[in-house]
Amino acid sequence: MDPRDPVWATPTLREAIAHQQYGRVVRILRQAEGLTLAELGRRCGYSGSRLSRLERDHAPLTDVGLLRTFATALHVSPAVFGLLPASEEPADAGKDIRRPSGPTVVPGTAEAEEDPVRRRELLAVSASMAGAAALGLPRRASAATPGSLDRILFSGVTSGEPVSLATLRDSVELARTKFEAAQYGELGQALPHLLAAATATRDHANIGDLAQANGLLADAYLTTAALMIKRSDDLASWTAADRAFQAAMISGDPLAVADARRAQAVVLRRTGRRTQARDMVLDAARSIEPDGHASDEQLSVYGNLLQVAAYTAAVDEQRHTAHEYIGEAARIARRLGHDANLRHTAFGPSNVTGYQVSIAQVLGDSGAAIEHARALQGVPLPTRERRGRLGVDVASAYHQWGRMEDCYRTLRSVERVAPDEVRYRPPVRRMVQDLLRADRGSLPGLRAFAGRVGVRA
Repeated sequence: MDPRDPVWATPTLREAIAHQQYGRVVRILRQAEGLTLAELGRRCGYSGSRLSRLERDHAPLTDVGLLRTFATALHVSPAVFGLLPASEEPADAGKDIRRPSGPTVVPGTAEAEEDPVRRRELLAVSASMAGAAALGLPRRASAATPGSLDRILFSGVTSGEPVSLATLRDSVELARTKFEAAQYGELGQALPHLLAAATATRDHANIGDLAQANGLLADAYLTTAALMIKRSDDLASWTAADRAFQAAMISGDPLAVADARRAQAVVLRRTGRRTQARDMVLDAARSIEPDGHASDEQLSVYGNLLQVAAYTAAVDEQRHTAHEYIGEAARIARRLGHDANLRHTAFGPSNVTGYQVSIAQVLGDSGAAIEHARALQGVPLPTRERRGRLGVDVASAYHQWGRMEDCYRTLRSVERVAPDEVRYRPPVRRMVQDLLRADRGSLPGLRAFAGRVGVRA
C-alpha cells in the first residue's frame, strides 16, 4: 500500500497503530485496499471467519508470524505491526510470544525492560511512517523520525531525499493547512519529514529551480516557527524563523522575506526585546508598503505586519501607538475589502477585530476585549487556528476580569472548535490551574478538562 494514500493520514489508523490495536489496523488497511475478508484470507491462508475474529480483537493479535503475514499480504512495512524488518529480526522471532521458551524474566530487571524499550522504538518507527504520509511525502523522502526536530533545527542535520517541486509544494501547503486547522500534534510529528525533504530538495535543485525550492523551504520553516511559538519554545521558534529568513532571502520573494521578519519579531517580543521587535516588524512593513497598484497578497502581508506591530506596542504598554497601528491595519483591511487567507495571513476586517480583542486584553481592558469579541459573533473567521486563538484571548479577558465561570465556558468552547489549541498552549494551562484553585463546585467537568489539557487536578 502506498504511504501517500489518504488512509495513512486518518487519525483512526494512527490511533490504532499507537495503541497496538492490530486487529483494527488490519481491518482499516484491508478496507482501504478494497479487500473482502475472504480475499484477504486467501492471501494469508486463513478463513474469513478467523480474520473477522482477529479484526474485532476477539482473538488477540500477538503472534509475530501472523503479524508478518498480514504485513506481506497488505503490502505494508512490518513496522506498522511493531516488527523489525525481516533482515533485522532475531532467529526466534516467529515463536508465539505468549509461550516464552526462555527463563522467566523478573519484572524490574534489565531483561524485563528490554521488550518495552524495543516496543517504544518500533512504535516510533510506525509514527514516523504516519508522519511522512500525513504530508503526502513518500517514505523514502525522509529518514528523520518524529523525535528529530531538535536535531534538524539545532544541528542542521537532515537525512531526507529530494522530491519533485510539485510534491514539495503540496506537502508545504498541507503542513500550513494542518496548522490552520489547529492540528498541532499531528503537525509536530510530520514536520521533521517535511524539513528533511525540503532541505534535500533545495540542496539538489538546479539553478533554474533554486529560487522556488528556497521559497518552499522558507514556508516549511515558517510553519515550524508558528508551531514552536504555540508551544512557547522560543529557542526553537527563533531558529526556525531565522532559517526561514535565510531561505526567503535567497528566494528573492520580498513578501516571504517580510513574513520571515515578522516571525523573528514575534520571538524577539516574547523574549522581552520589544523595541527591537517593533523596529524589525516596522522595517519589514516599510519594505513592502503598498502603492495604488498593490496586489491583494501584498495588502494581506502588509496588514498582518501592522497587526503584529500593534500587538507588540500593546505588550510594551504603548497604548496610543498600539491603537495607531491597528487603525492603519483596519484601513488596509477595508481596502482589501473581505476576509481572506492570502499568504496564510488570515488577514481581513474580521482578523483586525480579533487583534483588537488581543490588544485590549493585553492592555488590561477586559471589557473592551469582550465588546470587540461580541462584534465577531456569527462571523466565520478564515481558519480554526484563528477561531481558537480568539477564544483563548476571550477566556484570558474573562480570567483577568475575575469571571471564572465565563473563562471556563469559553475554554470549553475552544476545545470543541480546536482541541489542540487548549492542549498545547501554556497560557491555557495557567488559566486552568487558577480555575482549579478557585473552583467551589460550580465548574462541572473541570477536573476532566484539566486532565485533557495536561494539568494535574
